Amino acid sequence: MASEEASLRALESLMTEFFHDCTTNERKREIEELLDNFAQQIGAWRLCLYFLSSTGNDYVMMYSLTVFENLINKMWLGVPSQDKMEIRSCLPKLLLAHHKTLPYFIRNKLCKVIVDIGRQDWPMFYHDFFTNIVQLIQSPVTTPLGLIMLKTTSEELACPREDLSVARKEELRKLLLDQVQAVLGLLTGDLLSNLLQSPSSAKLLNQPIPILDAESEYICSLALECLAHLFSWIPLSASITPSLLTTIFHFARFGCDIRARKMASVNGSSQNCVLGQERGRLGVLAMSCINELMSKNCVPMEFEEYLLRMFQQTFYLLQKITKDNNAHTVKSRLEELDESYIEKFTDFLRLFVSVHLRRIESYSQFPVVEFLTLLFKYTFHQPTHEGYFSCLDIWTLFLDYLTSKIKSRLGDKEAVLNRYEDALVLLLTEVLNRIQFRYNQAQLEELDDETLDDDTFCLRVDLRLRMKGQGRCQDSAFLGELILLFPLQQQTEWQRYLRQSLEVVAKVMELLPTHAFSTLFPVLQDNLEVYLGLQQFIVTSGSGHRLNITAENDCRRLHCSLRDLSSLLQAVGRLAEYFIGDVFAARFSDALTVVERLVKVTLYGSQIKLYNIETAVPSVLKPDLIDVHAQSLAALQAYSHWLAQYCSEAHRQNTQQFVTLISTTMDAVTPLISTKVQDKLLLSACHLLVSLATTVRPVFLISIPAVQKVFNRITDASAQRLVDKAQVLVCRALSNILLLPWPNLPENEQQWPVRSINHANLISALSRDYRNLKPNAVAPQRKMPLDDTKVIIHQTLSVLEDLVENISGESTKSRQICYQSLQESVQVSLALFPAFIHQSDVTDEMLSFFLTLFRGLRVQMGVPFTEQIIQTFLNMFTREQLAESILHEGSTGCRVVEKFLKILQVVVQEPGQVFKPFLPSIIALCMEQVYPIIAERPSPDVKAELFELLFRTLHHNWRYFFKSTVLASVQRGIAEEQMENEPQFSAIMQAFGQSFLQPDIHLFKQNLFYLETLNTKQKLYHKKIFRTTMLFQFVNVLLQVLVHKSHDLLQEEIGIAIYNMASVDFDGFFAAFLPEFLTSCDGVDANQKNVLGRNFKMDRDLPSFTQNVHRLVNDLRYYRLCNDSLPPGTVKL
Repeated sequence: MASEEASLRALESLMTEFFHDCTTNERKREIEELLDNFAQQIGAWRLCLYFLSSTGNDYVMMYSLTVFENLINKMWLGVPSQDKMEIRSCLPKLLLAHHKTLPYFIRNKLCKVIVDIGRQDWPMFYHDFFTNIVQLIQSPVTTPLGLIMLKTTSEELACPREDLSVARKEELRKLLLDQVQAVLGLLTGDLLSNLLQSPSSAKLLNQPIPILDAESEYICSLALECLAHLFSWIPLSASITPSLLTTIFHFARFGCDIRARKMASVNGSSQNCVLGQERGRLGVLAMSCINELMSKNCVPMEFEEYLLRMFQQTFYLLQKITKDNNAHTVKSRLEELDESYIEKFTDFLRLFVSVHLRRIESYSQFPVVEFLTLLFKYTFHQPTHEGYFSCLDIWTLFLDYLTSKIKSRLGDKEAVLNRYEDALVLLLTEVLNRIQFRYNQAQLEELDDETLDDDTFCLRVDLRLRMKGQGRCQDSAFLGELILLFPLQQQTEWQRYLRQSLEVVAKVMELLPTHAFSTLFPVLQDNLEVYLGLQQFIVTSGSGHRLNITAENDCRRLHCSLRDLSSLLQAVGRLAEYFIGDVFAARFSDALTVVERLVKVTLYGSQIKLYNIETAVPSVLKPDLIDVHAQSLAALQAYSHWLAQYCSEAHRQNTQQFVTLISTTMDAVTPLISTKVQDKLLLSACHLLVSLATTVRPVFLISIPAVQKVFNRITDASAQRLVDKAQVLVCRALSNILLLPWPNLPENEQQWPVRSINHANLISALSRDYRNLKPNAVAPQRKMPLDDTKVIIHQTLSVLEDLVENISGESTKSRQICYQSLQESVQVSLALFPAFIHQSDVTDEMLSFFLTLFRGLRVQMGVPFTEQIIQTFLNMFTREQLAESILHEGSTGCRVVEKFLKILQVVVQEPGQVFKPFLPSIIALCMEQVYPIIAERPSPDVKAELFELLFRTLHHNWRYFFKSTVLASVQRGIAEEQMENEPQFSAIMQAFGQSFLQPDIHLFKQNLFYLETLNTKQKLYHKKIFRTTMLFQFVNVLLQVLVHKSHDLLQEEIGIAIYNMASVDFDGFFAAFLPEFLTSCDGVDANQKNVLGRNFKMDRDLPSFTQNVHRLVNDLRYYRLCNDSLPPGTVKL
């Protein structure tokens, strides 16, 4: 006894020292090692039992329980049966004796330790484990403890971790399922219903919510937590009864009972406030239970009636939440409810619409239209932006459902639309109102329009009105334009708000085009009138033009009107797709009205140069004016496909109206292509020009004076160069005007000779400085500084690469003309390449250009020149140069090598015999030069590209390795294909095998896919060399990967690959490989190996086989865990 007491004091002292601020890390490691060694020794649990019953130190109790946890989960098989009985007896007694005084985290940990014993021993050696839990729940004194035990049991036994065999996992699940009906009855019948004290479940939802004392609320919350976890894994079955559902829904009412919450706060005491919060929490927990049931998509037929009952009860709750009376508006009611309850309720509505609406809609007992009316009220009275976003998601799901329903039942289209028309029009109107400052200024000003996530480019705009008493107003228009032109993965809060709103508008437009247009266009018109009327307020001042609107209120109104116009222009642009295709003629008039207005607005902005006007509040109004102008160009660009379709019609009818539209648009665009114009407006103009040249392609475009003006500006050597992005876009547009075939014209009317000369002149002007570098290729820095040379190379190649990339998918004639114009620049690039081989930034750009050429114009370049390029690259990229690039030049050097490998990927994929002579050199480069450098590096750089090159070499040049004969193909299995270049093939396969031993999961997934593809297309696994020397090596590696859990995310893919390999020789797999694999497994004894072998059934279908593989892996890991031996010796504290 004295020694136990001394050990306890020593342990308490150690624990206090460990957690003391002054203890060094080195001392902590010493203490940790001492405690670990103590926990490992045989019989340590006895001392821990004494510590638990004798100490008040939380650290000591937690440590003691951890010792028990380690013993039960990792050493239980080696514990003598007498000791097990003692532990099974003592720990529950300890829990019963102290559960009311223990800290909750110690109590919960002790519960988990007891459940861990049940996980190992129930029912064989611990037959009363579950019975004890039920008895605890039934006894009023220990009900809370029993519920905690029940929830822990559900968590630990229903979906246990990997420290059990598969057979035991299946047994536990079955045992639990046998108890479900009794447990559900106990929880809802004996506990929850009794606490509600309700005589009639039929009238339950209409009765006042009963007042529960604190103990009862605590018990209810624990019971609901148990139910939520049980519902996460039990099947929908007869166990879930109508009375159970009604009881849960009754508790869901607690979340929307404002009266009880108010009473708690009015009565003042902190105890009452806590009670009010607990009641709200009951509602949240009840909704969690309901949502667990809702999330199950696979619903038995007999359960559909229950679903209907659930939705009827939800309908009642929704009515209660959105009830409007004098005392409460809907919004104030929602503001007073617990935020978590609102989130859960919204989750329920989403699940209802996405998973179950199709089941319930046909029931006459469920009022779908009335439900949508309530959902409308719920949506547009949300107290938070996040809540509103979530509700918009629900409407989007509903509109998608409606659209797919109509497409599948076109005959009923009118009936379906008539049923929902009023709701959709109401939704459209309200969503449009919500994006306008005119109706929703207070909320819109709260939206953050500055913060973007770090992994996207960041546009920070501070447009706060610097006026007395003016709230926060922020910029939107350009960001909105970016949504149209440059979609972002991450967005500001304002962008997200606008995008989600416009998606709803667009989906309504698809269903009700006429209604949507007649709702949106008048609103746009109103704001356009304000914008177009600004001309009368422009006066001339000493420094230029000034907007003569200075009153604070007028400036504020103008700011809001411009913000709204910007949003509405995006809305109009978003709807462009609903005016083209089959409906072009039917909706022509509406679309023409829109396009004419947009053309007028863009021309107006360019003519009076609103982007350069002085304003009373330049920090706000000037950006607003620029943004509206940019947005009008972006909206017009969205109609380029409509203009293209109009172009086809105009060609047949020779209409002047179309010519005027295009000419006026160019008059609006041309003045903006200038270095004096702000970048965002310049880029919008450039994008519109590209769309006119690429998508619309009118024959007369090149003859418009405004276009000629742009040609002259770009080819004028003395003109100031535009910013890079704009220069590239304008050059692309001009090149496309000359290269792309005109629609609806025969080949002999395309005027290719003239266009070819003009294109050559354009490229000549653009590449003038670049081509002048050629004579000084050996030492370009002698004549001009290196940095200046680099600038010329960057500016020229960025333009030329873009031109090639955009023409690569076009007709042969267009590509021929393009290459003729580029030929000299390409030759200059090849001549310059060796001089810049040690300048990785320049080499990177040059290889990007060549890669684009190889992808788009390799046929036009011709075989001799292509061979010259490849040979030059192979000569330049020596082992030393590759090592320098990969090891010493960082990410830029690696990018250079990756682009070189991408070029070789294009080469090896080329059909025919032209480039086959390069294969030995390419494979040698990969395996003898690149692979040895990167093989052992942990960095993933270059590896993905190298293995893709190896894969494409095999995939597109299979006959380089396997000479197929007619006899072999006719008499498959009798004659083997003749093998050539075997050492190279083996080296490539070995490299693939080695890649599976590395931690990079992306490379693993890619290479596994490549092997599977080669097997699907070329029967890789069936080839004699693979089957006899490699097959089971690969299977072994993949099995070891599963056992070590290093790539757990790819379990399914690995299992399928193992099956595909084993299926080549099932007899060999079962008779030779599996016994050999088990023999080589360490950490398991002979008997366990026999059990593993017996449990692997000889199934030959994919699902059964992969199930057996995962069973083998799980049980092998389990046996190793069990066999971890106890270290010898003891440690005294």
